[in-house]
Amino acid sequence: MILKGSQRSGGKQLAAHLLKTEDNEHVEVHELRGFMSEDLPSAFNEIHAVSKGTRAKQPFFSLSLSPPPHERVPIEVFETAIEQIEQRLGLEDQPRAIVFHEKEGRRHAHVVWSRIDTDEMKAINLPFYKIKLKDVSRELYLEHGWKIPPGIIDRKDRNPLNFSREEWQQSRRADLNPKDIKRTFQESWAISDSRNAFAQALLSKGFVLARGDRRGYVAVDYRGEVYAVARYTGVKTKDVRKRLGDPQTLPSIEQAKDQIGSEMTKRLQQHLAHAQASKQKRFAAFEFKRQRLVEDQRKERQSLEESHRKRWDAETKERSQRLAKGLMGIWHRLTGKYEKTKRQNELDALGAFQRDRQEKDELIFKHIQQRQQLSLRQRSEIHTHELEIELLRQDIQDYRNLKTEKPGNLREEYRKKSEHHEKARKPKQKRNKNQDRGYEPEI
Repeated sequence: MILKGSQRSGGKQLAAHLLKTEDNEHVEVHELRGFMSEDLPSAFNEIHAVSKGTRAKQPFFSLSLSPPPHERVPIEVFETAIEQIEQRLGLEDQPRAIVFHEKEGRRHAHVVWSRIDTDEMKAINLPFYKIKLKDVSRELYLEHGWKIPPGIIDRKDRNPLNFSREEWQQSRRADLNPKDIKRTFQESWAISDSRNAFAQALLSKGFVLARGDRRGYVAVDYRGEVYAVARYTGVKTKDVRKRLGDPQTLPSIEQAKDQIGSEMTKRLQQHLAHAQASKQKRFAAFEFKRQRLVEDQRKERQSLEESHRKRWDAETKERSQRLAKGLMGIWHRLTGKYEKTKRQNELDALGAFQRDRQEKDELIFKHIQQRQQLSLRQRSEIHTHELEIELLRQDIQDYRNLKTEKPGNLREEYRKKSEHHEKARKPKQKRNKNQDRGYEPEI
C-alpha cells in the first residue's frame, strides 16, 4: 500500500478537494472522530480554530493510502493500517477524518489528522514521518503478500511518473523483397508500349517515373527510394531509351520526391483528420458509458444502504423485545438472565454490523471490477487510435522532408558506417616519443 503524507494548512480547500465528485466517481466520508461537527468542512474548521491558539501554521496532517490496483482490500485492512500509522507517528486519539475515493476502478483512502495537542496547546512534531511511512508501507506489502513495487525496495528503482518514449524514427523503410520489386517493374514493362503507358503502370504500383542523374530513367517509390529502370526491368539501357525516348522531359528525382511528398501529405492529412475524429467519438462514447455506470452504481449503493438501515432497525427492535420489562424484567435481573440476554444482543449486533460491512465491501469490489473492465477497454482503444495518429503525423513529416533528401542516401550511410567500422578494428600503433618531438632515431 503506497502511503503519501504531508503537513499542510488550508482546511477549507482540503475539505473541498476530498469531497470533489467531478474527479472521483464515488466519495464516502467513512469516519469523523473527535469532532463536534458532523460534516467534513465544519470538522476542519474546528481544527483551524483550535490552531489559532498556537503558533502552528500547518495544523493538518494529510495522508493517502493507495493499495495495489488489482487487490481486493476490505475496509478493515484500511482501518488497521491507519491505526498502525497513528501509533508510529504519535497521533493516537487525535481528531481524524477518513474519506474513501473511487476512480477508474480503484479505491483509495484519505486520512486527515489534527496535529494540535489540546492539552498542551501546541502542534505535535512529526520527525522523519516519510521514513516511517515507508517502513509501514513495506510491512503492509509483506503482511498481505502483495507484490512490492521496486521503489519500496530501493528508491533508485522507483518508476518515475514522467518517462520519455524512445524516439520514433523519422524515416521508416519497408522491408520489401527485391524479387517482388523486380517483378513489378518487369510486369509494368511487359504491358506497356510507350513511356506514358509505362509511367502509368508504375504509378499504379506506387512508383513515379523520373530522370536520373547518371542512370537515365529511374523510378521513385512512395518512400523516396530510387530504382534504375534498366536494372530492375532486366532490359538494356539502349532498349529502354528506344522505347521511352529522351528522359530530359521527365521530372528530376528531387521534383519527383516533391510531387510524391505533396500528394502523400495531402492524403495522410485526410487520414489524420479522420483518425482524430474517430478518437474523439470513441472517447465521448466511453465517457457516456462511464457516466451511466457511475449513476447505476450510486443507485445500487443507495439501495443497499437503505436496505441495511431498514434491516438494522428491524433487528434492533427484535433484540430489544428479548429484554423483559416490568416484574419479569426485575426477575430476570435477579436471576442473571437479563445480563445473559444483553450480552447475546451485543454479539448479535456486532455480527449484524460485520455482515452489513461485508455486503457493502462485496458490492464495492463488484463495482471496482466493472469500472476496471471499462477502463481497460477504453485505454486499449484510445492507445490504438493514438498510435495510429502518431504514425500518421510522423509519416506526414517524413513526406514534407522528402524533397530535401539526396539520392543514394543509403549507399552513403553504408559507406560511412563501413569506414567507421574499419577504423575501430585497426589496432592503434605506439608512437616513439622522439618521433613525436621531431627527432631522428639514433642508429
